[in-house]
Amino acid sequence: MNFNLPKEVIEIIAKFKKQNFEIYVVGGAVRDILMGHIVYDWDFTTDAQPSEILTIYPDGFYDNSFGTVGVSFENLDRPFEITTFRTEHGYSDNRRPDKVIWGKTLEEDLKRRDFTINAMAYDGKKIIDLYGGQKDLNNKLIRAVGDPNERFNEDALRMMRAVRIGGELNFEIEEKTLEAIKINSTLINKIAKERIKDELFKILKSSNPYKGIVLLKDTGLMQEILPELMKCFGVGQKSPQRHHIYDVGNHLLMSLKECKSPDPVTRFATLIHDIGKPQTYKKLDSGIITFYNHEMVSTKIAINIADRLRFSAKEKGKFVKLIRFHQFTVDEHQTDSAIRRFLRNIGLENVEDMLALRVADRLGGGARETSWRLEEFKKRLFEVQKQPFSIKDLKINGKDVMEILKIPSGPKVGEILEKIFNEVVEKNLPNERKVLLKSITVLVQ
Repeated sequence: MNFNLPKEVIEIIAKFKKQNFEIYVVGGAVRDILMGHIVYDWDFTTDAQPSEILTIYPDGFYDNSFGTVGVSFENLDRPFEITTFRTEHGYSDNRRPDKVIWGKTLEEDLKRRDFTINAMAYDGKKIIDLYGGQKDLNNKLIRAVGDPNERFNEDALRMMRAVRIGGELNFEIEEKTLEAIKINSTLINKIAKERIKDELFKILKSSNPYKGIVLLKDTGLMQEILPELMKCFGVGQKSPQRHHIYDVGNHLLMSLKECKSPDPVTRFATLIHDIGKPQTYKKLDSGIITFYNHEMVSTKIAINIADRLRFSAKEKGKFVKLIRFHQFTVDEHQTDSAIRRFLRNIGLENVEDMLALRVADRLGGGARETSWRLEEFKKRLFEVQKQPFSIKDLKINGKDVMEILKIPSGPKVGEILEKIFNEVVEKNLPNERKVLLKSITVLVQ
């Protein structure tokens, strides 16, 4: 069985075989080859020990206890990872082995891997499949290698990985493997929050984030990772004067399903934008259900989630803005000042993602994708963005003021620029350099 391998992969295999070492492409790369997908990460396993790998590739990078040597090529962005056969012993933290021993056979190495579809190897001529990975690949199943309870106790993050791969490939999780995730779901709390966030973002970035999040819910992992979201299921919204057809939790799932933005932060914000509704739920005597100020409560919860999952400052800022202002008013009578205020609140760089959340929110609630008011609002957003948002957007600056008025730098310069800016905002002056230069002397008279 021959595949069209990159020349660098062919080179690595040839060099190791020339030195009488075994060498195999392994893991997700083999899976992707068989599926006809582009391979981004090439991993190899070999009976050569790290010191021997470095004799073949002296410029290789090695500074870990897992037998992995990184080999780089000038024309490639990512290094290839070559790892010595190994067996692993003891997982006291449910994440990393306490002890790694170099293995002697490929079989020893493959049996420690997570799922059958990731436990295949390729030597350049044939596929080595000891655990039925090709069969599971054909049946679109994710099955743990050996006892799933053992695999998840070794590394609890594998449970989220099963969910993530299920979403990415649109595969089902095999029955015993699924049951083992449910039984061991609490072990995910032993994993560093940064690692959980990384896997969660991979789920959200996948081609089917809706399925991945549903799997998180059905396996019990959501209760451990996002207990606030679980509280949304069963909270009704269907009432007179409301368009919603789902409870809060299912509305959020459907909104995620409809979100067109590829950005994981936007998708996450879409998933939890109404997460404060359970705390603000009220049913009036008329039967109408209200959630007054739910966006404020949702924002507080979002901040807690972002901190708990160790978001970067940039990720947190965008995440919180999208949730805080997702209830923006769409009114044809809004002034330019009101729209500028909205744009300043969310940031110009977040406009498209905010609109994507709004459309997903509508579709996820059973409404039409858009309305004439929303379309008019989009046009207004475009027009208002042509206007300056701050003094720095003016076609003149403080240096121009100082040169024309022959004055030194100081508060007076700022006052004049502020006056000119206000005139431009009020549309009394166009933001054109020649006009603004003339206005400097007029405004100081």
